[in-house]
Amino acid sequence: MRGFADIDPLSLERQVCFALSVASRNVVAVYRPLLEPMGLTHPQYLAMLALWEHAPLAVKDLSRMLQLDPGTLSPLLKRLEASGLIRRERDANDERALAVVLTPAGKDLRSDAEKIPPAIVARLGMELDELQHLHESLMRVIAAANSANGHGAG
Repeated sequence: MRGFADIDPLSLERQVCFALSVASRNVVAVYRPLLEPMGLTHPQYLAMLALWEHAPLAVKDLSRMLQLDPGTLSPLLKRLEASGLIRRERDANDERALAVVLTPAGKDLRSDAEKIPPAIVARLGMELDELQHLHESLMRVIAAANSANGHGAG
């Protein structure tokens, strides 16, 4: 029987980064066929989730929520705007800032999106409480990584 000291610390299968990377790619691939009919990519879907919950949102607040830098978020928002799902306009509270507002089409898309979470659970074939536990663990990993990278709680 192998002890802890006998385990190769550089074994690919033991790396958290490897497991997270592969899991992320594979889970996003499960979302793809559900999002394509809606005309959304996975990053656009995440932005729309934040907007369905909190719109209107200042671009800087959306950037913070999604943990995306503004340079990555800007083209994503341009594509959503070109699709007619959002508008970017001056923030009513701060004329210097841009706010993201849902259009009627963007608001209407939410009813289609409500079918996605149960479809994902079904496609993954995992118990809901197992997925919720995984989510809690991943949120702790995100917070720990943000802290280690000097980004606070994120």
